[in-house]
Amino acid sequence: MNAFVPGVCAMTLWASLSGAAIAAAPSSPELHPSTAVPGATLSIGGKFGSFQSVQVNRVTVGGFPALIQRWESDLIEVKVPFQAQSGPVEVMTGKKKLSAGILTVVTPTITSVTPAEIEAGHTVQIAGAHFGHTAGPRDPNTMFGVNDVTIGGVVVRPRRWKDDLIEVEVPTNAASGDVVVRLASSDPLPDGSCCAPVQYKVSNAVPLKLIPSIRVDPVSGPIGTKVVFFGQGFGAAKGAGDKVTFGGHPATIAQWSDSAIVVHLPMDAETGAIALTVQGRERMVGDFTVHVPKVTALTPPAAPIGTLLRISGEHFGFYSESGSTPYAFTDFNIGENRVDIGGVRAVIYRWQDDRIDVWVPFSAKSGPVVISRGATKPNPDGSCCATKEILKTEAGVFTLVTPKIDSYSPKSGGLDELITIKGSGFGSFLKTAEHAYLGLNQGAYKRREDIELGENVSRTEVLFSNVAAQVMSWTDTEIVVRVPHRNLYGLGKRNEFFNELATGPLIVRRGSWDVQPDGTCCTMKKWLTLEAGSFTIESKGMPDPGYFNKNRPDADTNQ
Repeated sequence: MNAFVPGVCAMTLWASLSGAAIAAAPSSPELHPSTAVPGATLSIGGKFGSFQSVQVNRVTVGGFPALIQRWESDLIEVKVPFQAQSGPVEVMTGKKKLSAGILTVVTPTITSVTPAEIEAGHTVQIAGAHFGHTAGPRDPNTMFGVNDVTIGGVVVRPRRWKDDLIEVEVPTNAASGDVVVRLASSDPLPDGSCCAPVQYKVSNAVPLKLIPSIRVDPVSGPIGTKVVFFGQGFGAAKGAGDKVTFGGHPATIAQWSDSAIVVHLPMDAETGAIALTVQGRERMVGDFTVHVPKVTALTPPAAPIGTLLRISGEHFGFYSESGSTPYAFTDFNIGENRVDIGGVRAVIYRWQDDRIDVWVPFSAKSGPVVISRGATKPNPDGSCCATKEILKTEAGVFTLVTPKIDSYSPKSGGLDELITIKGSGFGSFLKTAEHAYLGLNQGAYKRREDIELGENVSRTEVLFSNVAAQVMSWTDTEIVVRVPHRNLYGLGKRNEFFNELATGPLIVRRGSWDVQPDGTCCTMKKWLTLEAGSFTIESKGMPDPGYFNKNRPDADTNQ
């Protein structure tokens, strides 16, 4: 019979099943391999008879008992003992002894660790000899142990294991220290059964320095992009020779502290490696992809002032990152991001990497829409700036439309009646907050029809004698509004409202701003005003005059 012998229990069971068996005489054994490390598996081929017990069937390596893993009539597999020395391998069946050959025992040797300095989370290569052909089972609790690597005393599981090369990923809890390869081995207990505690044959130690990790954000963008380096040990301030380069081109340094460095992608940056030089030591910390802004759409292509113009595309970057607005941590200003419409600077409402929204300014003209993105070339010491330059991207041609009123009807009406104004170039109806103060509209648009919209809220409106009307619909060619209620409590005399007809101009207005000459936002709002004609608010649809005696806040209800 043949037997697989993983441990004491299997061996004992096999012995009980085959106690009466008579061992066959072994002959012509062959040993493979002839060179091995402690813990490696040896195969011995020949004719050995059946397995009886660990006391009857034994194998020694260099005089030390080996742990039997498998015993069949023609094949034996054993573990090279931890204490084994080079020497003969002998198979014993009872009192019979047979030489299987000579085994040369070798130990693991590291010749190099590459790189010698590395960040946690990256892969290190360990070159050498006699590491064995496998790390063994994945379960570290296996009775035979698992080959492994330690870095600074921290056990590291390998990603790749060959006899002359091991690759491991440095864990985040590792520290600078020695790299050691450990080969696990188990010897049998004195009675030949499994297993003595696992022991490790270790290699020579090679030092590895772990350097703090550096995170770069972002790793792509157009020129002028603000790039932040997060890490530690940069130094409290930039030293002589400290620099950052993108594709070999130095960047303008905006901020330098021990834990963060802020730079701006220079005008001549190229896609390639990001190099950080600190205290004379250059370190590659990643790769950066330089993007070129691209416009895919301009909407609308024609509109009046005050229109929110949208530029769609990609790689526009972000508005503040090249110095268009102050940073929270510095007032460093290296460039200027802007959009011009017909040569007139537009008011930026939103600037994102794939979308730019601008208000068509009051003084806009028909012409090309141009996106300008500022960037610099630094001085030799990294400070700003040897030159300041602008990258321009054409977004298309915009046609400024002047609104025109053709007609309106009716010419008079009572409260809440609808008035239709027809014409062209009215643009879109805007009912949004100021770009600089998003809370302005929260109290401005209630369900009241008599509210006067303030200068800093409205951009499109219709007025009856300077009283804002409720807009029911607004298209480029037609506006429909409701006749407003006069301010019932603002007339002073409670019955005057009912005794006079309110006649005054019917006005359509669009508002916008201009950017200040110094580039800051913005001038006071300016209005483009169109007068449709005269409109009379008739005394129709009004409450009974007694309403005021009973319901106004200061009414005497006892009279």
